[in-house]
Amino acid sequence: MPDSEDKLYILLISIHGLVRGHDLELGSDADTGGQIKYVVELARALGAHPDVGRVDLMTRRILDSGVSSDYARPEEALSEKARIVRIECGEDNYLPKEQLWDSLDNFVDNAHAYLRDNGLMPDIIHSHYADAGYAGVRLSHLLEVPLVHTGHSLGRVKRRRLLATGLKRGEIERRYNMTRRIEAEEDVLGTAELVITSTSQEIDQQYGLYNRSQPQRMKVIPPGIELGRFFPPDGSEQDAPIRRELARFLLNPDRPLVLALSRPDTRKNIGTLLEAYGESPALQEIANLVIVAGNRDDIRDMEEGAQEVLTDILLAIDQHDLYGKVAYPKHHHPDDVPILYRIATATHGAFINPALTEPFGLTLIEAAASGLPIVATEDGGPRDIISNCRNGYLIDPLDKADMAKALLRLLSDANAWRRLANSGVQGVHTHYSWQAHVEEYLAGLHPLRQALQPSVSEAPLVQRSLYHDRAIFSDLDQNLLGDPKSLADFIGVIREYRKCTTFGIATGRRLDSALRAMKQYGIPLPDILITSLGTEIYYAPRLTADQAWVKHIDHLWNPKSVQRILAELPGLKRQPKSEQSNFKISYYIDPREAPGLDEINSLMQQYEQTVNLSISFGQYLDIIPARASKGFALRWVADHWDIPLEHILAAGGSGADEDMMRGNTMAVVVANRHHEELSALSDIERIYFAKQSCAAGILEAIEYYDFLDSCDLSGA
Repeated sequence: MPDSEDKLYILLISIHGLVRGHDLELGSDADTGGQIKYVVELARALGAHPDVGRVDLMTRRILDSGVSSDYARPEEALSEKARIVRIECGEDNYLPKEQLWDSLDNFVDNAHAYLRDNGLMPDIIHSHYADAGYAGVRLSHLLEVPLVHTGHSLGRVKRRRLLATGLKRGEIERRYNMTRRIEAEEDVLGTAELVITSTSQEIDQQYGLYNRSQPQRMKVIPPGIELGRFFPPDGSEQDAPIRRELARFLLNPDRPLVLALSRPDTRKNIGTLLEAYGESPALQEIANLVIVAGNRDDIRDMEEGAQEVLTDILLAIDQHDLYGKVAYPKHHHPDDVPILYRIATATHGAFINPALTEPFGLTLIEAAASGLPIVATEDGGPRDIISNCRNGYLIDPLDKADMAKALLRLLSDANAWRRLANSGVQGVHTHYSWQAHVEEYLAGLHPLRQALQPSVSEAPLVQRSLYHDRAIFSDLDQNLLGDPKSLADFIGVIREYRKCTTFGIATGRRLDSALRAMKQYGIPLPDILITSLGTEIYYAPRLTADQAWVKHIDHLWNPKSVQRILAELPGLKRQPKSEQSNFKISYYIDPREAPGLDEINSLMQQYEQTVNLSISFGQYLDIIPARASKGFALRWVADHWDIPLEHILAAGGSGADEDMMRGNTMAVVVANRHHEELSALSDIERIYFAKQSCAAGILEAIEYYDFLDSCDLSGA
């Protein structure tokens, strides 16, 4: 694949759904919709531009007999310079995006390894949706590469709309894992150098709900459309099989068609559309309704949300006795979609998007390009599309009467219909071509290319053992202190296997404090000592400081501002100077008086401070740079020492250890853990929870994982 130093290498990340370069299964489930189509077409369009040398679209690799084997292919070419790269992400089976959160650290570690092993360094990382944003933030920190983000939809907006439908907060959390999604969105807004939106309304009314929203870093670039696929009727649609499929549902198939095309998802609000049609005899008299809601064989075999939507469709048709007036085909091919628009246009019908929230709405510009006037929700993208194309009407998606009234207005005036149809076609050609999108996109990226200068090449000048193929990293206080007998046994194992195993300690203590504790308990100097919560890295035998790491984590760090922000908060008291460092600000926190961690984090975000916050044992609050943590430091060392994460055993017992144990490392949580702080790890099967405490728990994990069984003690 061509790659040139003076041309951009763009890494797109879109994790969930079914992503391939042909026959997109749009509407097959709630995760395979407009975003999938957009990222594939964006990759192709970017790959065709002369200023771009390489485009990789990273997504999740899926090995599941229930989906096509296409999604298991590690790589798939989209064009000469663009391809799909599929990365392992936790379970092999296909999972909805709400169930992927605990696997995303695994995706990050595998993506990082892929780039390293192939000698690749992107100029730009562009994440799509909150899950990819979570991964993008971490890769951006690890690689020192600017992050660009597109939300596609936002958790805070979605939660508001779902509450408006009557869904309870607890049910929203259960179904959509909303808290983790919103936290990821806040993190990405604090990290991204550029946020690309489809509409100005996204910036003002949707991102404006977030603490870390920075409008000056946002740019409106509407998506493009394949104008060669979407165009007005040319007569060929009359003989299409999908037209015959629709006709078998309808008593008067030549009436104007009101077309709705979406995934079977509650947010798409198809039920309200059916109620509006069913309660309007006038609308039933002049038009048929066509609902294309994905593909199905047996509704009972579908996931819960899709089952609910499709069952409600059938019940509403029966309740209002709409047989012969509503078509709801079970199957359609991607190539049928442009034909469906043209069929509806040929009948002088309308396209309707009644979604509760619509960040953009690719289907709206597809319909417009096909000469089909639109009726759409007043939220998000439809406002800009109708403003640019002047081809339809906006509605309140929760107002059935308003919906029916807009459709009747559009379908009852032939002259107005023709004016709207022609205006839509012209508007799409002016505002929504892929060529225009890519030019504006690249104009936004070029200033970012030199924004960050990687220091990764500045490898620490230490003597590395060429035959160490594995490592053990442990916290100090929770794991190694507290049980002298098991500590002595553990030290004996470390000494016995020192020729093949790197030993590292990762602690929240400062260097001097850590060395005193190690001396007091007879712990030998480790090969690698990570101190002050991952803000400092030292290498044996001379405790050589990793200066490249210092430069790496200094990005956006402003300790004086952090201290000023926290100075007046109740329940916080600065820890002694001996516990502070250049990159760690530490407080005692009284949970009875102090704000919660989420509130403190929100305060940091409001003042645009990009930091990592952690509370340990319910009484210690630490603030460090965004690029620093025990987990980030461990991965930095693993990368420079060329030790695969899969060969590292990470042992922890408090919340500060969590990101060491997520991802590809083998992990053990000792029995004397802080249960509340590590409760989120209990659902991750591959993290071992030891029955024994302190160092005995680590020894238990060494046996559980057979960690040392293949260790070469000869050093050869």
